[in-house]
Amino acid sequence: MFLQGDQADTVFYIHSGQVKITVVSEFGKEAVIAVLGPKAFFGEGCLTVQPHRLSTATAMTDCQIMAVDKAVIARAIRDEPALSVMFISYLLARTTRLEEDLVDHLLNPSEKRLARTLMLLANLCDGSERQHTITNVSQEMLADMIGTTRSRVSQFMNRFRKLGFIDYSHDNIKVNVSLLNVVPNNISGSDSRTTDGPLR
Repeated sequence: MFLQGDQADTVFYIHSGQVKITVVSEFGKEAVIAVLGPKAFFGEGCLTVQPHRLSTATAMTDCQIMAVDKAVIARAIRDEPALSVMFISYLLARTTRLEEDLVDHLLNPSEKRLARTLMLLANLCDGSERQHTITNVSQEMLADMIGTTRSRVSQFMNRFRKLGFIDYSHDNIKVNVSLLNVVPNNISGSDSRTTDGPLR
C-alpha cells in the first residue's frame, strides 16, 4: 500500500483483511507498531501537515481496501456529519489505544504485554466467550510488538499453552477467553517490571 517515506496523499479504509504497520529506524531496525483489521482507517496522517509517510503499510492477508484521496476525504468530513462523527470517534478510540499501549510498555512485564497483545489481536476484549484464531502472526512479530526477544515470547507461549490459554501451530494461534485471567484488568501496573527488567 505504501512505504515509509512515500508521499502522503491518501487515506485507506479496510473492508476486510489485515494490514501491518511498521517503522524502520535509520539503522535498519524494524518495529511493528500496529496490526489493523476490518473497519480500520490508516494513512490518516496525510490530513495533517505530514508530507511523507512515517511508516510502511503491508497487507498480511487478502484484503479489500478502499483508498480515498486526501482532498476528497477532507471535503467529505467537512460536509458529511455522519462520516465526521464516525471518523472522529475512530481517531479518539485509536488515541486511547495508543495511550494504553504506552502504559502497557512502561509498567507491565513482558508476559502481561504478550497476553494483552494476544487478546487485542484476537478481539477478546469485547466480552466474547468464544475461542478466536489469530492468523499470520509469528513469534518474531509478537516480540517486535511487545518489545522483547523471540525466545522470551516462545517461553511465554509455551506456558500459556500448558495452562490452556492458547493453542498454536505455525503462525495460527487459537486464543481462549481464559487468557483474560493473565491480565484481569486489561492494564495493570502493579507488577511494574519486576519479572524482566527494562524493555529490550
